[in-house]
Amino acid sequence: MIFGLLESFNDNLLLLVLFVVGIASAVGGIPPMLERRRRRSIENALPGLLESLSDSVGAGRGIQEAMMEQSRTLTGPLGKLLKQTLEESHSSSFDAALASFSAKTRSSQVQRVMVLIETAIEQDSPLQGILSDLAMDYERLNDLMNTREEELLGRGILIVMFISIGLPVLIAFIVGLFAPASKGFQIDSFNTTFSYFFGVASAIAVGVSGRMLGRFKDALWWMPGWIALSMTLYLGAVMIVGG
Repeated sequence: MIFGLLESFNDNLLLLVLFVVGIASAVGGIPPMLERRRRRSIENALPGLLESLSDSVGAGRGIQEAMMEQSRTLTGPLGKLLKQTLEESHSSSFDAALASFSAKTRSSQVQRVMVLIETAIEQDSPLQGILSDLAMDYERLNDLMNTREEELLGRGILIVMFISIGLPVLIAFIVGLFAPASKGFQIDSFNTTFSYFFGVASAIAVGVSGRMLGRFKDALWWMPGWIALSMTLYLGAVMIVGG
């Protein structure tokens, strides 16, 4: 069965190309995943930083001193970036350090917060209250985003798994059971057509899942691999069940 499946690659150039492209694309799809995980880690730690800064400012410390103190105690990517940026600020202004910090995080949340802090400093606004309000607002925002992402991620994975794995195996079992090759049924062209169908269906499922999560461009990296997997599962299952 294994040799028969491998021989099918010789008769299906598209499947072979998809496997090669799928492996290469999967390598390209890993960096966006790591970058997003890093950015979300920073954004989830942001409310805690703002709350600590509010407490420090309320205790009479300046915002720069409070940030330096938090950079020593804060862990994770946010603390590392904050410490690195503040160490570099000795050769530049504090405003330039804040701008550099927000740019390095590559997070829209952090960039908006740094702009608000700079504006509050320029206008001599009550910084403690502003930081406290920002901490509560972004904590609620991140809770909503995390909840929504968990729900949509589960649904997206379920869609892809059913369309790309469950459905091809189910149909292959039915075809192999009622029209087995061991009984003389000649349905090679039918199986090829159905494998293309499942490849297209898998591509649509991956695209829909990526669109649900707001990561359609990132999902494109994984699309060739899922297409190849779906087509291979159908052809392999037909061979196994149908003999």
